[in-house]
Amino acid sequence: SGCHEGALQIIDGKARIVSDLYCDGLGACIGDCPLGAISLEEREAEPYDEIAVMEKIVGKGEKTILAHLQHLKDFNEMEYFNQGVQYLKDNNIDIDLSSLLDDNKTESKEPKPIIGGCPGLKEMSFKSEKQTQSNESQHINSELTHWPIQLHLINPNAGFLKNADLLLAADCTAFTIGSFHPQLLKGKSLAIACPKLDTNKEIYVDKLKTMIDDARINTITVAVMEVPCCGGMLQLVNLARAQSSRKIPVRHIVISIQGDILSDEWL
Repeated sequence: SGCHEGALQIIDGKARIVSDLYCDGLGACIGDCPLGAISLEEREAEPYDEIAVMEKIVGKGEKTILAHLQHLKDFNEMEYFNQGVQYLKDNNIDIDLSSLLDDNKTESKEPKPIIGGCPGLKEMSFKSEKQTQSNESQHINSELTHWPIQLHLINPNAGFLKNADLLLAADCTAFTIGSFHPQLLKGKSLAIACPKLDTNKEIYVDKLKTMIDDARINTITVAVMEVPCCGGMLQLVNLARAQSSRKIPVRHIVISIQGDILSDEWL
């Protein structure tokens, strides 16, 4: 229960890692083990590879394989889910997947209710097929397509980042410009951060670099406030871009404290 992402599960009386895709290294699980069997190792992590995961997990039994695939499906990582299923087929591993595959045909597009753990940490994808504005109520539908959105919590290899256009927005921007969703966020994946108050910002550079090189995002739009402390956001992106093997376009938008766009340029 110490793993809020549900990546650790008790299967046949033994704790199994059913997915390391969402492990953020927080270490909340460490004190949760009654035998002290969990430790935290700091090392350079390889990019997530579903086939490599399947190669390691197949020897742990059918229940663990099914739990792994179910975990991917619950987090809407259907690209990785399909890769895992294809691995089983390619290697003639006979496992009954009927419950997973049948459910996949009729599954509601609404996010499933969260059972246990912290709802603020569970990644969700909830983009509606038709996002319209009601003239009667003047309600503007959200353009947000995923959760979480805080850069420290986002997995840089998450499915919603694959080949996406990223909006990296300073925390205050959404509260300042009224047209944040239709004008800035529409059609993009979102990450938010505060270049002044956030800690461990060097991790942001590593994550952005991974998004560029491994998730292969197409563009980064950096939206910041006109205040001086927001200038660090673009510096983080420039550092990541300088260290990455791919050079992608960066758009820089500066917003006034009254909510006006003061400048908008591609770098």
